[in-house]
Formats: sequence, C-alpha cells, structure tokens
Amino acid sequence: MTIKKLEGKERFEAHKLFVYCFHQRVDNIENERQKQEAESQEDWGAFDDDGKLMARIINNHYDFNLDGKAVKAGGIGGVATYPEYRETGAIREIFKALLLEAYKNGEVLSALYPFNHKFYRKFGYEVVPFRNEYKMHPNVLKDYHSLATEEKCEVRRWQAEDDVKDFLTVYNQFAPSFNLSALRTEEMMKEHLQFEKEYIDRKFSYIFTLGDQPVAYLIFKDEFNPQAAVFKVEECAWTCRAGFNSILNFLSRFSADYGSIVLPLPKGLDLLKIIHAPNAYEIEKHACQHFMVRVMNVLKLFEVIRKPADCDFTIKVEDDLIEENNLTLRVMADKVEVLVGMDAGAGAGLTNVSKPDIELDIRALSQLAVGCTNLDEAALRSDVKINSNEEMLRRVFIEKPILITESF
Repeated sequence: MTIKKLEGKERFEAHKLFVYCFHQRVDNIENERQKQEAESQEDWGAFDDDGKLMARIINNHYDFNLDGKAVKAGGIGGVATYPEYRETGAIREIFKALLLEAYKNGEVLSALYPFNHKFYRKFGYEVVPFRNEYKMHPNVLKDYHSLATEEKCEVRRWQAEDDVKDFLTVYNQFAPSFNLSALRTEEMMKEHLQFEKEYIDRKFSYIFTLGDQPVAYLIFKDEFNPQAAVFKVEECAWTCRAGFNSILNFLSRFSADYGSIVLPLPKGLDLLKIIHAPNAYEIEKHACQHFMVRVMNVLKLFEVIRKPADCDFTIKVEDDLIEENNLTLRVMADKVEVLVGMDAGAGAGLTNVSKPDIELDIRALSQLAVGCTNLDEAALRSDVKINSNEEMLRRVFIEKPILITESF
C-alpha cells in the first residue's frame, strides 16, 4: 500500500470515488475532470500495489477561534473507500500520514462530521455536542412583534449581485466569542449566502440594520414537506439584543407560510431559558452531536487556552497516533514546561512518588480543551484519572460557548 498526496488526474479519480461512495448521481462525470484536476486542497490517497486508488481523505485548512485566539485547524472531509478495499486499513494509514504532517505544520485542532462516532474515535477524535435545534410553529414567536418594535430594525433581502460586507461585519462581531468558529473571508461568507437558482434551491438571506449599522442576519432554506413547508434556518447571527429580537420577530411573520421553523443556536445559548413565548412546551429541542474534534498539538494547545492568573497544574496525555503528544506537562499561567516527553530538558520529570494532577487520553482532552464538557463530566470517563489539585483543574476546564460554522 502506498500513501501520498494527490495531484492532477489522481484528484479526478478521487472525485469519482467520492461520487461512488456518497450515492451521488451525475449525468456526465467527465465534465468535472478539468475542474477536479485543477483543485488545490490537501487531498490524500491510498493506492494498492497495482497503483489503483483504494481510499482518500481531504484535509481542509482553516483558522478556528479558541478562547479568543486564532489557531490553525484542519477540517477532515471526503473520507471514502471503495467497498473492495474496506477493512484493509487504508483509512488508518492515510490518517497516520496526514495527522503527522498536520502536527508538523502547526495545526492545533482537527475536526470532522462523522458517519459513525466509534469509527473516528480510533483516530483520536471525540464527539462535540455543538448546538441545539429548536422546532416550533411561527405563532410561538408572536410576542416578538412588540419586543422588536421597541428598537425597530430594517430588513433587506440579499441578492446574488449584492455585497457581503454587512453580513461579514455581523459575523466578525458574533463569532469570535465562540470556540471552533472559523475566521471568514468575504469569499467564505459569500459561499454561505450564494445559491445556484434562487427559486429552485429556495435559499434566502436577510440582513437587519438599526440606523445605518448591520446588527443581525438570517440565512434559511424553504424545505418541502407534504403536510406543510419547513422554514429551515441554516445560520443566524446578531450583535445586540435588538438584532436577536428582530430575527425572532421576522420568523413570527410566516405563520401562514410554514408548518414549522427549525432554528439552530450555538452551544451556550439555550432558547428555552430566554424565550418570550405563550407556551414553551410547544418548542421541541434536539441536541446535535454530528461533530467531532481532535487536539493535534498538546503543547501548543496549552500555550493558547485561557488559564486562571494563578494557574499551576500537571497533566499527562496519551495519544496512540501522534507520538509527540505523549507528554507530561506543567501548565502555568504564563508558560508550559515539558516534564516527560520528547522535548523534556535535562533534569526534567516527575519524582518517583509524585503523580500528575490529571491523566487522560487525547480524546478526553479534546472535549475539555474546546469546552464542550467540564471536569465533573470528564471525571466519569474511563480514560480520565484525577489524582490531585482538583479545585484548580475545575477552574481550567470549564464549559464554553461553541459555534460550528463551516461544512467540509
């Protein structure tokens, strides 16, 4: 088996694998050849001894927000294996090469949307419950007519020829306070707004302004349902209470058009705690868990994450795939020392009688690092052992707001 990055015609072969495995139907796949061969994303493939493509993985590159700082991150996508090559270890071999290079390239985190959580746990990824979806009839939001009138926003529908700067302005104020949100360019913002055929795709976007300032936006799709159409919000963001209230007021206007609204909100914001609704029992809440994350560089991680001013604890991490992450560290507010591991200096290390304050697997660390769980929850995992300094660890590993913004 040979593992390598794909170039030229190999990229087109990988695209055909993707079409095959993801149940796509394409009239003329050859029309895609030139476009696929010119792609530039990091694409990995496994080949058998006869040079035939067995499997592939794409590593998309992003900058994610983590505790208010931008860190390099990878977005794993396009994972596919031809049926005749499954259970040969092809995906594992690609991951071994890809993860090591990503580590060397400075990635701090890696993320993916799993088809199966157990499958990706083998590669060090762990589930992140990243948002809740709320389903309701538009009438549930009727109280927001009066609330939005107090600070009335103007609403404008975005057209394909329009600028995206107002949307990006709102996003850039909203997203940085959430872990795992991506730093967006104008091109990335446009990808979230654009549609091929507006009245076939049934995708619409609105910007809300207060005075002359953009304060919120809403992106949604009109989904067909034989009983009643569904207003499916893809994304929304706001910069102030007036913007948030105006979004909900806008949604309440569709009582004659839709049987239900599906509204996703990021982890850390629970609609049921703040909603003005005649009857909150009419709102269904669904937790979304189809996202996983992995710490790629333990040392860089602890240099980045937010810590108390008096922070001082020791931690031992185990990682089956990235040897460099098998470390015991002393983490302080202003520095991180390697006590045991590849970068440990002379004389470093724990004494025979001392133990690190916490011992854990890379998967558990991944959840704690991004803030999708807290120390008390993590302590129930079989791969976490707390030995001492529990009060400090509880202050370091707290739950944090999370916003997943990109698809890959």
